[in-house]
Amino acid sequence: MQSVTDYLQHLQDKGFHFKEDALGFIEFGKHYTGAEDKLVIAAIELTLKAQKEFDGAFFVSLLERLTKEKARNRSQALRVARELNILN
Repeated sequence: MQSVTDYLQHLQDKGFHFKEDALGFIEFGKHYTGAEDKLVIAAIELTLKAQKEFDGAFFVSLLERLTKEKARNRSQALRVARELNILN
């Protein structure tokens, strides 16, 4: 299982760099919701796809919703995102 740190490093290796405030939102969201790394990673991915950049408030709100909807993995997170019309 990939950790959030590993995923962020992977994105950085591909040329996407997170600002310090973005990293703070990711840490806050993870601890606030108690979400596992795989769900946090899915929320980061969905945030980037939906917003075309990292939006910390959107990320935390999405992670909260995914947790509330009891999404446990990427496929369940994608289903919730589609139901919410976050993705086309």
